[in-house]
Amino acid sequence: MKKLIIFYLFSIIYSNDQIPGLKQKRPILLRGGVLHTVSGQVLEGFDILFANGKITTIDKQIKPSPDTDVYDIYEKHVVPGYIAPITQIGLVEIGAVKQTRDYSEVGNINPNVSANVSYNPDSELIPVTRSNGILIANSVPHSNGLIPGQSSCMMMDGWTWEDATIKHPTGLHINWPNMRINFSKNAKSNEKKQRDSYQKKIRELDRLMRETHSYHLRTSQKERRADQKQQTDLKLKALIPYFIDKELIIIRANSVRQITAAIEWSEKYDLKIAVAGGRDSWRITDILVKYNIPIILQHVQTTPMRRYEPIHSSYKIPSVLQEKGVKFCLSTDQGYPFNGHVRTLPNEAMRSAAWGLSKEQALRSITLSAAEILGIDKRVGSLDPGKDATFFITDQHPLQISSNPVEAYIMGKKVDLSDRQKMLYEKYKEKYRRKGRLD
Repeated sequence: MKKLIIFYLFSIIYSNDQIPGLKQKRPILLRGGVLHTVSGQVLEGFDILFANGKITTIDKQIKPSPDTDVYDIYEKHVVPGYIAPITQIGLVEIGAVKQTRDYSEVGNINPNVSANVSYNPDSELIPVTRSNGILIANSVPHSNGLIPGQSSCMMMDGWTWEDATIKHPTGLHINWPNMRINFSKNAKSNEKKQRDSYQKKIRELDRLMRETHSYHLRTSQKERRADQKQQTDLKLKALIPYFIDKELIIIRANSVRQITAAIEWSEKYDLKIAVAGGRDSWRITDILVKYNIPIILQHVQTTPMRRYEPIHSSYKIPSVLQEKGVKFCLSTDQGYPFNGHVRTLPNEAMRSAAWGLSKEQALRSITLSAAEILGIDKRVGSLDPGKDATFFITDQHPLQISSNPVEAYIMGKKVDLSDRQKMLYEKYKEKYRRKGRLD
């Protein structure tokens, strides 16, 4: 019986029945919409023309060529696709079912792990995420180890992981050790052992830094004797772009001690970092501004870290960061039960707008700001000529809770916005219509 249940689960959860969008063949002109460019002003009554998957012109009363498809979208809003900067979408289906978890590898240090090759474009979570305007997701390996791997920016449409990849890698992820000391009577170890535990992990990062530099020096030599041949080390090789070439490292840290220690470590080796989590970031904005550290703020809609803090303190963090000049974007949390709720990303921005951010600042925090931090802002994140035609059309202001995306395009391809929830809604609405309880 157990085997039959597992087989049934795989048959229903491991794929969705939606067909990826068809590559754009003809230019498309959308006339008279409200364009939320994000990089500039909100343009009311403007037209947007895109061809071959790229935005070509934004202006009033664009004259179309004979082969252009023209659609009127008067009073509708055109919005850049939302970007989820920290998520495991495509890497896990049901957290309780081990066979659907493909976001981690065995071991404490796995810098050679790449998210995109494990990405499942047929995940049932993708359609429901996409139908709420999230068109791009940064899929992140996740484990309790020190270095879980490298993340990849994926489009929410495609036949294969190669089709869906927009950028790989977007960064190396490091889980900074917990530096909180438990002084309670129930603590499993004393203060000294707790300090030794997190200091050991930091020393491990220092060791990796030294070994990576040595490995790079040996492998970069053009001429070597036969007895000096260097065996390939996949883990050290994967660290070279980050420890040597200074590509982005995303460090998961929440407390003041974690964030400041991570910044000190990065400055010691002159590394480029961003902080994911950042729940205490509002306390050290001067340090973040001084060292130009961007924050990927996860889970605004949550309770405070400390009992004595006001219940709304988490909601106000984005407005504090904005006021102090800290570069940031918003993200949902990762892991169970958040993997299935990436679709709520706009709600994080709405909550921030209700507690200090302007609507345009809140919209930027889930579009262009996320693109800038992940290094994909030349392609997506705003409505500008030359960028990918990755956006959606909604019937109201995008940060109204009642707004609904009615159409979406990813690189000019019109994508299906149906999902399992909508299908069930229509199914049971029909049930009560047949009973005469609905018109």
